[in-house]
Amino acid sequence: MCGIWAVFGSDDDVSVQCSAVHTITHRGPDTFRIENINHFRNCCLGFHRLAIVDDIRGMQPMRLYTHPHIWLIYNGEIYNHKLLTEEFDLNTSTECDGEPIIHLYAKFGAEFTASHLDGVFSFCLLDTTNRKVILGRDSAGIRPMYRLITDKGFLAVCSEAKGLFGLSHGFTDKDADIQLFSPGHVEVYDLDHLGHAQFKERARYHKMGTEPVYKTICPPLTDNIKKNIVTCLEAAVEKRMMAERRIGCLLSGGLDSSLVTAIVVKKAKEMKLTYPIQTFAIGMEGSPDLTAAKKVAKYLGTEHHEVVFTPEEGIVAIEKVIYHLESYDITTIRASVGMYLLSEYISRKTDTVVIMSGEGSDEITQGYIYFHNAPSPSAADAESRRLLEDLYMYDVLRGDRTTAAWGLEIRVPFLDHHFTSYYLSIDEELRVPKKGIEKYLLRSAFDLGDFLPQDILWRPKEAFSDGVSPTTRSWHDIIQEHVEEKINSDDLKEASSLFPHNTPRSKEAYYYRTIFEKHFPGKSFWIPYYWMPKWSKSDDPSARTLKHYK
Repeated sequence: MCGIWAVFGSDDDVSVQCSAVHTITHRGPDTFRIENINHFRNCCLGFHRLAIVDDIRGMQPMRLYTHPHIWLIYNGEIYNHKLLTEEFDLNTSTECDGEPIIHLYAKFGAEFTASHLDGVFSFCLLDTTNRKVILGRDSAGIRPMYRLITDKGFLAVCSEAKGLFGLSHGFTDKDADIQLFSPGHVEVYDLDHLGHAQFKERARYHKMGTEPVYKTICPPLTDNIKKNIVTCLEAAVEKRMMAERRIGCLLSGGLDSSLVTAIVVKKAKEMKLTYPIQTFAIGMEGSPDLTAAKKVAKYLGTEHHEVVFTPEEGIVAIEKVIYHLESYDITTIRASVGMYLLSEYISRKTDTVVIMSGEGSDEITQGYIYFHNAPSPSAADAESRRLLEDLYMYDVLRGDRTTAAWGLEIRVPFLDHHFTSYYLSIDEELRVPKKGIEKYLLRSAFDLGDFLPQDILWRPKEAFSDGVSPTTRSWHDIIQEHVEEKINSDDLKEASSLFPHNTPRSKEAYYYRTIFEKHFPGKSFWIPYYWMPKWSKSDDPSARTLKHYK
C-alpha cells in the first residue's frame, strides 16, 4: 500500500501545490519523496511508501540507468514480476516488483504493459523523451486512482481524491473535475513544450471475468470443476504472500475470510514462515462474528486477536470513515466502521502490515442472499458480472481505504484474475444457490478436504455490518437511533432540492450525505447509485431485512 501523487502543466507555484500530497501520508508511513523533473519545471511527482518488497532499492519515483528518460510512480503489487523478467528477458536491477513496468513500456508500449501485469496497481509513467504521461489501473480497481484535468492542460493524479483538493489553478474545489480513473484502462497524454497535458488516447486492456493474456502462476487445471476451484484459489492466495513484512488475516468467521485464512495457514507452513499467522476479528458484545471467528482461529491454530467496540465508539468513527472512504454509500459506510476500527488496532498493537481479506467472493460466487430470488441462472450470472464491474466503487473501496487509513496493505485473493475468469466460465446452472444455500458450489468444492469445520463451511451469509453486532440490538438499529436525533423530518423533505443526484431517502442516508458534502462538496457523482439488493422489495441494504436466515 502506497500513495502516489503528480501534477503536470502547472502554471502556479508547484511548491505550493505539493503541500496537497501530505493529505495521503497515511497510505505510506515509512518514507516520502517528492521530485521536480529535470527540464519539466511545471511537473512534479510525489510518493508515500509502505515498504513491502525490496526495502533498499524500491523507493519511488523509480528511474533506471537503462531507461533514464522514464519516471515511474505506482501503488500496487506485481505478482508475476519474476515471470515477466524471464519471459521478456528484462535487464532488471532491483528486486522491486514494479520495475518490469518500466522495461515493458520501453519495449512494447502502454497497453501491452498493463495487460501483462498479474497484480493490482495504479501507475503513472512520465516519458520525458517522447513527452508523454501514461496512467493505468488494474482491472478490478483494487488500487485506487483519481485524476483531475482542465481544458488549459493541467493534469493532476492521486491515489485518493483528497490529494487533489486545494490545488487552486483557477478553479474551486467544488468545480474541479476530479474523477475516478476507470479500472482496466490506460490513458496517454501528450505534453507540450510548457508541460501542459493534452489527452491523446484511452484503451481498455482487460475486463474482469475474462481470461488474461499473461502466463499464469497456477498449476494446470483438470476436468474436475471443484478441484479446479480449490487450485485456483490456493494459487491466488499463494501469490499474494509475496512480502517482506508480516502477513495476517481479517477473520469474520464467515465463509470467505475463513477460507482465505485456512489457505494462508496452509501456505505459511509450506513456506516455513518464521512467525505464526495472526487473525483479527471485531464486533460488539454478543456479535455472532466474534464467536465464529474464535472457532475458526482455534481450528486453524492462529494467533487470534479479538477487538470489542462499543456503539458509542462506532458512532464517533463514522465521520472519519466517510472522510477516508470519500463515499456516502449506506452499505459501504456501515460495513467500514468495524473494518476501520480493526485496522487501527492492527496498526497500533501488532507488527502485521499485509492483511488478507475475503472481499469479492459474494459478487463472483453469488453469495448475497438476494441471489436466492434471481429469476434465472442467466439473470444471476448477469448480476454477478455487473457487481464485479462496479465493485471498485463499493466493497473494494472499503477494503482499501479502511486499511490504508492506518498504513496497512490489504490483499484480496477472490478478485484474482485467474480465479474470477475460471469461476465465471463454469456453467451458469452450477453457480446459482442450491438447497436454500448461497455459494453452494464454492462450499462444496472446499468440502473435499478438512479446510474448515462443517458449521463454518456451511454457515449462512451474514453481512459484515450485521455480523459485528448482536441480534438483540443491531448496528443498523444503533445508527437509526443516532440519526433520529441528528436529522429532522423537515431536512429530509428538502433533500431532493439539495441533493438531486442520489437523493437521500432516509435520515441515515441524509446524515452520511451531509458529512460527505462537508469534505467533498459537489462530488456526489463519484458513486452512480446506492448499493442495494436486487430482486427484493426491501428499501434497506441490511441483509437481515431479507428474512432468509436459516
